[in-house]
Amino acid sequence: MEKEFDPYLRIDDVAVDRSDVEMLRAIDDRGSLSGAADALERSYPRLQQRVVAIEEAIGPLVERTRGGADGGGSSLTPTARDLLARFDRLVAAYEGVARVDETVLRGTVVDRDGELATVETAAGEILAVVPADAATASVTIRSDAVSLHAPSDVPRADGTSVRNRFPGTVSWLEAGDAVARVGIGLESADGGDGGSDTELVALVTRRSVETLGLEPGRSIVASVKATAARGVGIEDRSREGTDD
Repeated sequence: MEKEFDPYLRIDDVAVDRSDVEMLRAIDDRGSLSGAADALERSYPRLQQRVVAIEEAIGPLVERTRGGADGGGSSLTPTARDLLARFDRLVAAYEGVARVDETVLRGTVVDRDGELATVETAAGEILAVVPADAATASVTIRSDAVSLHAPSDVPRADGTSVRNRFPGTVSWLEAGDAVARVGIGLESADGGDGGSDTELVALVTRRSVETLGLEPGRSIVASVKATAARGVGIEDRSREGTDD
């Protein structure tokens, strides 16, 4: 991309841009708004005003604590981390990516809630958008819809809209100038040591590679929103070639 490319996310009347992302990451790194203001050489009142403005559009971003042995501080909420992941995916989509990989998981529909179905696959249950008449489905997940988390930093299920989580191990990594393709060998649904023989590909920024310490053998958790997992019905061919 050309240097003047300036990505942003539009949320209601608020546009979240690179400076907002830098602010949130500085708060996360420094553990406080004042520390972030010092690191970024920005005004503390303006920083605080910007946090409040974004929170009014998207919800709580910073959890503040007072006093205590450590003197209090600030940490990011699951909503903030989801916002950062969305921004990373936006950057990845626009920074000269040669291709977007797709992972396909096949399985049986075991539950349904309107347009969403729970599909039992070799890698575990996945919530996806699946046609109403499908009893079995083939679910496709694009690599630019996958977020990665350290096992110790996975958002709570009730604190984020991301419903699908897959523990696994980094099997390979292909890094470019700005983004990287990461292969994740998923664990089997029953947690066995043999693995599920399923590989999920994620597309992440180089910053994520550095922050998460991604390298082959690293344990990781991949997450995918239900609305980003799309399924199609698989025709039952068990009766083909038989006589009536």
